[in-house]
Amino acid sequence: MARIPKGCPRPRKAVLDMAPYSPPTGGRAGKLRLDFNENTVGCSARVIESLRSRLSAEGLAVYPEYSEVKAALSAHFRVHPGQFILSNGTDEAIQVLINTYVDDADDVIVLHPAYAMYRFYAQVAGASIREIPYRAGDLAFPIEELLAAIRPETRAILISNPNNPTGTGVALKDIERILKKAKGAAVLIDEAYYEFCGVTALGLIGVFPNLFVSRTFSKVYGMAAMRIGCLFSNEANIGFLHKAQSPYSVNSLAVLAALEAVRDTAYIESYVTEILAARELLAVGLERLGIPYIPSQANFILARIGKRSVEIRDRLREMGVLVRDRSYEIEGCIRVTVGTREQTRRFLQALGEIWKTSGEPR
Repeated sequence: MARIPKGCPRPRKAVLDMAPYSPPTGGRAGKLRLDFNENTVGCSARVIESLRSRLSAEGLAVYPEYSEVKAALSAHFRVHPGQFILSNGTDEAIQVLINTYVDDADDVIVLHPAYAMYRFYAQVAGASIREIPYRAGDLAFPIEELLAAIRPETRAILISNPNNPTGTGVALKDIERILKKAKGAAVLIDEAYYEFCGVTALGLIGVFPNLFVSRTFSKVYGMAAMRIGCLFSNEANIGFLHKAQSPYSVNSLAVLAALEAVRDTAYIESYVTEILAARELLAVGLERLGIPYIPSQANFILARIGKRSVEIRDRLREMGVLVRDRSYEIEGCIRVTVGTREQTRRFLQALGEIWKTSGEPR
């Protein structure tokens, strides 16, 4: 527990008990960014041009307006405007859902390993958190284990599909089983990597009243710096979410960018096609090096490097290539974002040089 300096107010116990979350975001400029699952080439050129043409001093002086972007996103996602809120990235979507449905000591289920913000916001709320581990070995989704863990008092279940960092997914039929079993809980399906797998629960929001689905513009759209996403559910739920959300949490620049991003469908289709080809190239390259990995449905692959995973990460960084060490929660693993095929070849060449010079680092 952290020490409280004399004279400072005492934080809530839930905050005192938390470990700080400090993502390693410094010193990334000019390097090959294969560490945060971002779009590795940038957003659509049309987004930049739209910002340049529509940005004005007067526009920056007023609070954001959302009617135009809500209409555009409603058409793009094929939902009614009353079936979603805009959010400051998926992080705020998670926070708003927790703030709306979870009280202190409420039962919340997350999976492990998974996106850290699920546990983070549940902890801040003072929830009683239970973790269901992904299955050992292939890290498959633990559907039977999760179903067995759901209780009548469970208030929220937070699921990433596909999951970060494993890259493994859950089938739509199994999502329906969860929704039917967890009738008293808010069930979030985080679809940050939907475009790379094609499995979505969005069509079920009118069927299951306890379903929430989130999407983000931080991945395939190449707009992580803008911090914008959406949280979908039925209209009654959206009304409650609005009550728990700050009215202007999404800024005007993000709104302008999202408007043009969804219009440039050709860019998205081209980028996804490239990433899927590069994902196959990365898998084949790892196999040739004799490195085991978890087959992925997302834009990254979890590779089982071995006992020297941290050393390998650091040596790659010295060569200008960034990857994410995940050995703190999955022994011996690094997570590699899938870039373009050219970027993937650069990564494999760098990894191959380290592999040959150091011997098999296991």
